Amino acid sequence: MVLVTNVALAMVCCIYCCICWGSWANTQKLVQKKEWKSFLFYWDYIAGFFLTAILGLLLFNGGHLFENITWQSVLWPLLGGLIWNFSNIFLTAANGVAGMAVGFPIGGGLGWVGGIIFNYFSSGFTGNKAMLWIGVVLAIAAMVLCGVSYNKLAGSQKKSPKAGIIFALISGIGFAFFYGLVVKGTAPSFGGAGTLSPYQAVFFFALAVLVSTFFLCPVAMSHSVEGKTTMKDYFTKGDARTHLIGMLGGFIWMSGMVISFMSAQAPVNKAVSYALSNASPLIAMIWGVLIWREFKEAPKGTMKYVYAMFLCFLAALVIIAASN
Repeated sequence: MVLVTNVALAMVCCIYCCICWGSWANTQKLVQKKEWKSFLFYWDYIAGFFLTAILGLLLFNGGHLFENITWQSVLWPLLGGLIWNFSNIFLTAANGVAGMAVGFPIGGGLGWVGGIIFNYFSSGFTGNKAMLWIGVVLAIAAMVLCGVSYNKLAGSQKKSPKAGIIFALISGIGFAFFYGLVVKGTAPSFGGAGTLSPYQAVFFFALAVLVSTFFLCPVAMSHSVEGKTTMKDYFTKGDARTHLIGMLGGFIWMSGMVISFMSAQAPVNKAVSYALSNASPLIAMIWGVLIWREFKEAPKGTMKYVYAMFLCFLAALVIIAASN
């Protein structure tokens, strides 16, 4: 089994995960157009997501694909996958309505903060507690600044900011718990209370996401604020390039998950490991603000809140990492 036990290399794995989780939505932006709405993209995204989880299991689990599996252990990552998928559908909707620079800082930020707190109390914390909580407060401040920024942008465009913010907030609630649930299914040597290897846990997590997509995504397609879509649209309006880009998005996200779990035996505190892996709002904000220029039509004075949001997220990331 391929594992990382060096602390410095484990931190690199977490940072790689952070970059992947903050960058996958670029593929949604690349194919987003009037005919190809967010939840058509989602099917390709989940296909790439699941195939990458299988690849991780085959490449890194040492050939012992389904050994030491118990139902009690499997149920935890399955539950984590169901919760994650429910949350990610709302994040995808938030990105489609409000953009990466809003969906991620609010939804991902709430999940980030909630997950740090969840892992803090569930796995204990031996680092600098004051620094950890200062980082959490800064992350919350960044979320508030994001809401203020988007409210100003939406007001200038004469549209309500409520849908994007509400979708992002709903997504953040689930993101706070999924990571800890997947970890719980792993063996004690990997930080869990079950019998699974990290790659087995990731596979069952992805399996739950794949299966639940067939129930959750059709509902989202029928009630999307972007407009109703059907599976007929998926087969008639998408070309090979569109499908491959969507699958690339799934590969990017899941490769981050696999690499993050590769460091499961490294002596890095779970709260800090989660914090580094889930600092994706910072990455997504860079893409959304600087590359996609989602705030270019914002009224004068808005960018000071956007830059303050960025600085708060950056300071939170540095301080939380140092708290280990």
